Amino acid sequence: MVVGLQKIPPQLTVPLFDVCDHLGLPPVATYAGVCLWNYKPIFPDEPVDDLRNLDSINTFTGSYDEKWFYLVSVAIEARGAPSIPLVLQAIAAARAGNSLVVTECLQGLAEVIDEVGSLLERMYEHCDPYVFYHRIRPYLAGSKNMADAGLPHGLLYDTGRGEAEYRQYGGGSNAQSSLIQFFDIALGIEHRPTGETTRPGGTASDEQKEGVVGAPRHGFIQEMRSYMPAAHRRFLEHVSAVANLREYVEARRSDKALCIAYDACLSMLRVMRDKHIQIVSRYIIIQSRDARPGRRATSPKRPPQQQMAQPTNLATARYGDKADPKKLRGTGGTALIPFLKQARDETGEPAIDAWARRLLSNGPSESSFAALSKVGENHDGNLQVVGLSGTWAADDSEGGICHW
Repeated sequence: MVVGLQKIPPQLTVPLFDVCDHLGLPPVATYAGVCLWNYKPIFPDEPVDDLRNLDSINTFTGSYDEKWFYLVSVAIEARGAPSIPLVLQAIAAARAGNSLVVTECLQGLAEVIDEVGSLLERMYEHCDPYVFYHRIRPYLAGSKNMADAGLPHGLLYDTGRGEAEYRQYGGGSNAQSSLIQFFDIALGIEHRPTGETTRPGGTASDEQKEGVVGAPRHGFIQEMRSYMPAAHRRFLEHVSAVANLREYVEARRSDKALCIAYDACLSMLRVMRDKHIQIVSRYIIIQSRDARPGRRATSPKRPPQQQMAQPTNLATARYGDKADPKKLRGTGGTALIPFLKQARDETGEPAIDAWARRLLSNGPSESSFAALSKVGENHDGNLQVVGLSGTWAADDSEGGICHW
């Protein structure tokens, strides 16, 4: 969106509000709008989780990259759908004290989550990172936390009745997927507000270290429920009220098969979130660096004269050449890398088995166990690399063949 165009006229605002009120959604592009309700099967009698059988109905750019970006999420939702009856069956079995059925359902759930993670990796096949960041992402950006893009107060929604008001909304985000939140609820995974650490041995946030009392933090994942269809929100609330699997497994630590099945679900979900972080690093972090002055692009760019003519947009507005990767925000409006990494780390916290808990944790391990070396992660999204590749950069001033 061009900087300065902050007002939506009544001709658009009034029908938009009417439709959104009917659907129970905010007036902004949401995950449901661009993914769940924006696809069609090519052959109705073929599987809906087969990407070869899916097509998008509408796109902003007309590019296949944009279609693929949406359709991977559609396939994930379809592939993950069998998890819903599995979880509900497991909850009922836990109430009845039937550990065998609970174990079988958790094993099935772990397999479904694993398949969902495999589908996520197919994003690389037909969605180019450069096209996504510079052509697709701007359309998915909301108006929240967009002061640097010229929208300090959000957008002005004019209803033509003398009651125009500024509103801020997050844009479309995969955090608005009710399926992923369903996994968290079913397994009893608790997500804290971004930056809040309450685990023993956890690291305090920067504000806590400096003794600064900031504004109250909100739970971004919880907030994203307001961007889901109303029926989805109600379903998640109902599941939250009856979910009992974590407590059931914790009370039966001697049942090894049950504990292994539960921990396997956590492991598969954490792996999926790791894959998502890798995608974000490739599609957003690296691309944001390439957009800075003096950087060599990893994808072809337009001639300079055409670049000059491009208006500033919401998703790629930067802080000039001082852009801080820690301040990069997702289309949903949250701090990107800190949020994703914290959600990933919190996924392994409920693990039952002590060894599994160490394996799924990034925190300090007990001194009686040998530490396993692994690639470290910096807060800005970089990976700590050991070896020659770590000395190379993509700057024009230094040359190089690797980003890390």
